[in-house]
Amino acid sequence: MGERGDGIFAGDDPVAIAARWLEDATATEPEDPNAIALATVDADGLPNVRMVLLKEIEVGTGGFVFYTNFDGKKGQELAANPQAAFVMHWKSLRRQVRVRGPVERVEAAQADAYYASRSLQSRLGAWASEQSRPLESRAVLMAKVAKMTATKGPNPPRPPHWGGFRIRPVEIELWADGAFRLHDRFRFTRAVDGDEGWHRVRLNP
Repeated sequence: MGERGDGIFAGDDPVAIAARWLEDATATEPEDPNAIALATVDADGLPNVRMVLLKEIEVGTGGFVFYTNFDGKKGQELAANPQAAFVMHWKSLRRQVRVRGPVERVEAAQADAYYASRSLQSRLGAWASEQSRPLESRAVLMAKVAKMTATKGPNPPRPPHWGGFRIRPVEIELWADGAFRLHDRFRFTRAVDGDEGWHRVRLNP
């Protein structure tokens, strides 16, 4: 099993530890404590990485959920190769979480519920934006938003091209800064089906 963690590393479930760390960061990180750098690969195997907002950590079922336009670059790449990785780093806590695993679409009811919780402007923006495609000007985009405001009304349904993805991790690394760059690192791994639970090992910094 490797050395067991204590303190901020305490626990056998790295998803639960990551959720606890995110709660800590919510109180200390000045901007977007739930921001992650999400990596996918294109058809040629060339990586793409971009910042997105992690919207839910599903403790118990072990998933990390974010939402996006399915027709955008990352949506297309995840459809072709449903695997992803991300890193979440907090300067205020001097900690980070790395996650890798297969990806699946979030159930429609869950996506509907999250979409309904967003501001009206964000919901209309999801209809108006052809994410990742060329845009002539911001004025064109704002005109499309105005059109959607007029046609979709005050309670627009979730667009069929917009929804959530869930990363089901097979590897999670938890990292905390240490003096003289002697950091604390624990890597957790499990099979895709998750039946055998997590295996923990301490890594050299």
